[in-house]
Amino acid sequence: MRGKLIFVAGAAVGFVLGARAGRDRYDQIAERTSKLWHSRAVQRQVVKAEDFAGAKAADGVDAIVEGIKFVLTKLVGGGKKKK
Repeated sequence: MRGKLIFVAGAAVGFVLGARAGRDRYDQIAERTSKLWHSRAVQRQVVKAEDFAGAKAADGVDAIVEGIKFVLTKLVGGGKKKK
């Protein structure tokens, strides 16, 4: 219960301070954040992260396909004829 009260009090303080800062300050923060996000250095890292994630996703798909092939081979009998 104490944690909830602290959270509500913190939210109230944040609301009041945010309201005092006003829309101009919000726009200023949003503009700076946008400039940072679109900067060359950040976008270079974004591309690296996307490439890494794409490669890992492709590896995951390959592993799933191989797993399905393995299971199907076991279910069908592996293509080996019994004598």
